[in-house]
Amino acid sequence: MIEREKNQNDIIDQELINSFGIDYIFDSKPINRLKNKPTIENVISRLNDLKKKIININNCNLKKNATQIVFNDGDYKSPLMIIGEGPGQKEDEVGKPFVGDAGQLLNKMLAAINLKRQNVYITNVVNYRPPKNRKPELAEINRYSEFLREHITIINPRILILMGSTAMEALFGSKIKISKERGVWKELIINNKTYLTMITFHPAYLLRQADQKKYSWADLKEIKKKINELKLII
Repeated sequence: MIEREKNQNDIIDQELINSFGIDYIFDSKPINRLKNKPTIENVISRLNDLKKKIININNCNLKKNATQIVFNDGDYKSPLMIIGEGPGQKEDEVGKPFVGDAGQLLNKMLAAINLKRQNVYITNVVNYRPPKNRKPELAEINRYSEFLREHITIINPRILILMGSTAMEALFGSKIKISKERGVWKELIINNKTYLTMITFHPAYLLRQADQKKYSWADLKEIKKKINELKLII
């Protein structure tokens, strides 16, 4: 009688488990409760795969004229991601984005809101230097925007900062003007994921148009305010 009751209880317990739609497997091993959370190794692997994918592209005039790929800089675990236009001569030589005069200004802009460059993640729309530092052509922007979107999903930032019209066009299209779109929080949707996004002027533009720095300062203050609201540690 006792054995029969035990078997019936086992059946009831199994039916209860099945009612929740759970595939329950008894195992003596510890449960990995973080198995669904992307690991650091996974992020690094995905970044490396993306970099190889860009290196292996064919029929790219940017790639033909450049010294090397300029892929990224900073902390890939950062909740803040900055996207610029493309490498200049100095970036092409060093292999990192924003290391020339515009990069020095970017460092000062970040410091103005108490951020350190090494604590944010930085990349560009195009990863090879355009000839004579020209603006990337629309076809080039569109081609590299596919890689850029993948780059964003890998980093998965809480805040995305687009510096300059090229970054804006790569992700929002070419029918809008940066003078009207900067300084306003937008929602960028990639693969059903929404990224809080701010468009602002590129540091290289500010070096040419110093009178526009007042607008960038207003944008920086909004970015700092949002960082505080979200209680982000950067």
